[in-house]
Amino acid sequence: MKITYDISTLTPYINWPYFFFAWQVKEQTEKDRLREEALRLLGELEGRYHAYGLFELFEANADDDDIIICRGKGLEVRIPCLRQQQGNAPYLCLADFISPISPISKSLTPTPLPLTTKIGLFATTVDIGLETDFEGDDYQKMLVQLLADRLAEAAAERMHEQVRKEFWGYAKDEQLSIPDMLVEKFQGIRPAVGYPSLPDASLNFILDDLLDMKHIGIRLTESGAMKPHASVSGMMLAHPKARYFSIGKIGEDQLGDYARRRGLPIEVCRKFLAANL
Repeated sequence: MKITYDISTLTPYINWPYFFFAWQVKEQTEKDRLREEALRLLGELEGRYHAYGLFELFEANADDDDIIICRGKGLEVRIPCLRQQQGNAPYLCLADFISPISPISKSLTPTPLPLTTKIGLFATTVDIGLETDFEGDDYQKMLVQLLADRLAEAAAERMHEQVRKEFWGYAKDEQLSIPDMLVEKFQGIRPAVGYPSLPDASLNFILDDLLDMKHIGIRLTESGAMKPHASVSGMMLAHPKARYFSIGKIGEDQLGDYARRRGLPIEVCRKFLAANL
């Protein structure tokens, strides 16, 4: 499903602390000034530019550290995930929050639960003009770019709310304020590709195969990075015990296993996961 969002719809969902962090602004008076300027600019951009969301719900099961997506008619797609290897147990993997295909799975939930037999996959982005139409003014270009980043994230926040309450409907009675949503008080998680629990950006190729991101104007580079830069992609997991975590450092043993499951040469995966080795 594709959804188009007006800027005014997403403005309440903007997570301003990340915006201020990007500017390295710490004083409250400067934050207030910058936010006022940003809101004024968002008003000027209203109607000229939009943000977009794309998502699909799939039947899913876990097979050890793989998430198996059912595409219908017996077709399956595997999303290989990584597991924590350092720190204190339990050593988590995103596949733990999906019902296992067999009792011998490493999943945290050996008995399948209705909420965990599905998975949502999503992508959000903005009109490319937000990244290309402001070349004549370096300050405004940077301001618009950072706002575009926030709008793509706000679109993911708003779409996730709609999925929880309407399209998937596993939290129909949810009554959260936007500030509560921004600190992730909702049920489930929304791990994004390239983020700590899903660090391999090349997984975007698998998501693109399932979602066809060009429907909202996203194209992928050779490494799996998304263009426009102000884009987000990832999973929506509904398990009530699901939580965010960081994969951290992994060993050569897991790298080799991951490369095997990805069907890629180990040196290619080494490049994709350089920050985790």
